[in-house]
Formats: sequence, C-alpha cells, structure tokens
Amino acid sequence: MSVLDLSAAPQPPLSATRRVGVVLIALVAALSLLGPLIVQGDPYAQSLMKALAGPDAAAPLGYDHLGRSVFHRLAYALRLSPVIALAAVMTAGAAGLALGTLSAAKGGWIDRCLVMLADALLALPGLLLILIVLAMVPGTSFGFWAGLSLVLWVEFFRLTRAATRETLASPAVQASRLLGFGPAYVFRVHIWPEIAPMMLTAAAFGTATAIMAIAALGFVHVGMRAPTPELGLMMVELLPYWREAPLALLAPVLATFALLLGLTLLAGSRKT
Repeated sequence: MSVLDLSAAPQPPLSATRRVGVVLIALVAALSLLGPLIVQGDPYAQSLMKALAGPDAAAPLGYDHLGRSVFHRLAYALRLSPVIALAAVMTAGAAGLALGTLSAAKGGWIDRCLVMLADALLALPGLLLILIVLAMVPGTSFGFWAGLSLVLWVEFFRLTRAATRETLASPAVQASRLLGFGPAYVFRVHIWPEIAPMMLTAAAFGTATAIMAIAALGFVHVGMRAPTPELGLMMVELLPYWREAPLALLAPVLATFALLLGLTLLAGSRKT
C-alpha cells in the first residue's frame, strides 16, 4: 500500500462511549459559554427578596440562599474549574514530557535523580501537596494551578519515560541515528507518535482528576473564597437548603457529574 493509499484510508468511527463523552462535554461547554449570552445576568448580584426562589425567566435554575442566580453562578463555575484544570494539565504534560524524554535519553545519574524525585512526590497524597501550596497562596487560581501541576506531572513523566526507553531501543531509531538524524527528528518521527495516544488519555484523566480535586477542596472550604462561584463551594453553600431549593443544589452536582463522566468516557475510549 502506498503512502497515498494510507493517507486516503478512512478513519475509524468514534466509539459509542466516546460519542457520549463528547456530547456530555459539549453540553457542559454550551451551558458555560452560551448560557450567559442567551440569558444575561450577574453571578454576583444579590436580592434577598428572591432567596431560595424557584426558576424564572431571569434565573432558569432558581436562586440560592442570598438571592443570586444559580444559572449564572453555575455557568461561571463551569468556566473557572475546567480552565484551571486544563492549565494545570498542559503545564504538567509539558514538564512530564520534557523530563521523561530527557530521563530516558540520558540515563545515568539524571535518570536516577528524576525517578527519585517522581517517586518521592508519588509517595505523598496528592491533596496534601495541593493543600501545602494553597497554604502559601490561599484561595487563588494560581495556587490551584501550581498545586495540581506539581501533582499531575509525575504521571506524564512515568508514561513518557517508559514509552521513550522502549522506542529508543527499537531498530527504527537505531537506523535513523546511523543515517545521521538528530534528536529532534527522532522525537518527532519515532517517539511522539508512540506516546501521543497515552499522553492524550492521561490528559483527559488528569483534567477530570483536577476538576474533582478543586470541587472537593471547595466542599471543605479550602478552595476558592466566597463569593467566587465554584462547583464545590456552591454545593456546600446550598446543602443546608436542599429541602427548600432542591433544584439549586442539584444543578452543580449534576453539572459536575456530567463533566467528569464525559471526560472519563472520552479517556477510557481512547485507551481502548
């Protein structure tokens, strides 16, 4: 089969589970990005006269205990948490990719030092590392980004190091080196095509883990400070009023579940 035949070959269709994951993520993205454009409002505006009131034209999901629109606060929260998570995953992925490739290519004391550092961080609970960073910069997006990046880069490093070591020992890489091709060519042609699917799967799982960590810390009042709309903080604020306004509490719970399920299905289908 020629190169033209390979390029013209039809791509395999998306699996059913991956399609479900894409749909869930698209629905959450549409709510966060398009929702405030369709129904305009302020996530911080308060009106105690509307506290725990039901849905209306200005607030399709009702009002919280301070009379703020749950719809607009949820839309803002669904932009805040994923942006922090994606930024942390991109930073961790870049660091893990660079250090994993360096460790596999150089070996020796560089490899031993990086492996010891990764093992030392892996031995500590991830939430503890994030809490340590948040203790220095409490309640800020920067603190979450730094803490999550510190936790997530280890997984990218381990995946890259293992796959790169195996690829560098292959006959194709040896032939490229004998022909005089440099490290950049070897990485672009041989290493990256091998590790890209694993990195994308790890990125999807890492994004879900980061969003869950942000929500969990917000649920125990360690994350974002009020009145910032954040998924975990919204849940803990509305939990005492679940009898009076069940829809207001269910909105962030279901949105978080849909986002995490979509990322998990997308990552799981890529893995298979």
